[in-house]
Parts: sequence; structure tokens; C-alpha cells
Amino acid sequence: MVDSVREQLLASHEEFRRLAQEHTQHCQRLHSLIEKRYLTEDEKLEEVRIKKVKLRLKDQMQMIEQEYLRSHQTQVA
Repeated sequence: MVDSVREQLLASHEEFRRLAQEHTQHCQRLHSLIEKRYLTEDEKLEEVRIKKVKLRLKDQMQMIEQEYLRSHQTQVA
């Protein structure tokens, strides 16, 4: 059900789609940092920053999902 909600939001909710795209971009950058054998101090700081941003984006997306579910449960009831 969660996947179908996300698919619905990706198709119809511009803000959710923007957040998801930004989250994906940060995932890709984080992956490229993790693949490195050694990180510079700047890269270590960037890794921490990216992880925090990803969490914030995920929280925002979850809030939108919860609001969507609440609004659709009220319509069904």
C-alpha cells in the first residue's frame, strides 16, 4: 500500500516529486563518497551533511504521505 501511495504522489504531487528527486540525487552523491577508499575532511563533512539532508527530505515526504492517507481515509469513511 505504501508503494502505491508513493507512486500516486509521484504522479500527482509536484512537491513530493521534487523532494523524491532531490533525495535520489543525494543518495547518488552519498554512494559515490562511500565508494571512495579515503575521504578528505571536506568529504567527511559533506557525507554528514548529505545524511542530514536526506533525513530531512525523507521526513518531509513521510509527512506528505501521512497527509495524503488522512485525506483519503476521510473521503472513504
